Amino acid sequence: MKRVRLSYPYVFVWMPIFIIAPMLFVLYYALFRDGHFTFEFVKQVFADTTYLGAFWNSLWIALATTAICLLIGYPVSYILSNMKKRTAALVSLLFILPMWMNMLLRTLAWKIILAKWGQLYTPGAVLIATIYDFLPFMILPIYTTLMKLDKSHIEAARDLGANGVQTFLRVVLPQSIPGIISGVTMVFVPAMSTFAISTMLGGGEVVLLGQKIEEKFLSGSPGVIGVGSTLAIVLIILVIISMIIMNKVEKNNGTEGGTLW
Repeated sequence: MKRVRLSYPYVFVWMPIFIIAPMLFVLYYALFRDGHFTFEFVKQVFADTTYLGAFWNSLWIALATTAICLLIGYPVSYILSNMKKRTAALVSLLFILPMWMNMLLRTLAWKIILAKWGQLYTPGAVLIATIYDFLPFMILPIYTTLMKLDKSHIEAARDLGANGVQTFLRVVLPQSIPGIISGVTMVFVPAMSTFAISTMLGGGEVVLLGQKIEEKFLSGSPGVIGVGSTLAIVLIILVIISMIIMNKVEKNNGTEGGTLW
């Protein structure tokens, strides 16, 4: 009961002020104009193909970022989990250190590097910087899950005649699924809604949905803000759907476990 009470400030103060109220404002601007209910902004969004293009750009960059982060992050996490604790802690710190720097500064550094390579203002530039920014969010949850892995299961699998590949696929991988799902969620959701990276490295050639939302809100015009609010609602719905899918996958696979056969 004491733990529940500790959540009261968040539930009754923080959420209403900083989450629910802004959401209601966005919803109002998306569905009302001059105090009258309207679907005008919704129609504008779905009738304009530039928004569809921004959506597909955001989707493929988010999916590519998540997939590449997983391909890089899982082996790194597995290696870390088999290191001595002190060594693993030191190496983990190397992944965390860049996060102490402001994201805009990190992106600016990539802008300078990619300009020298002649790769600025391309989809590849946006993808590289996005992967760099979100890779730690994939590594850390998987590493945490692998650290909690019961080593006796691995020993039992080997005693039963399983080779390294079989042990990994049938024992280690199933038990690390919660960490994978957490990592995928923590990478995909912000990657889907990012706009600063593409603004600085895309140069208008790679336009994401987040950029369109920022552009509309900065215009200051009520009608244009209505379009931006509608785009924001669409993005929120997409993020919620992705999180529901992730939660469903996690429930279907169980929170832990894995068997040899």
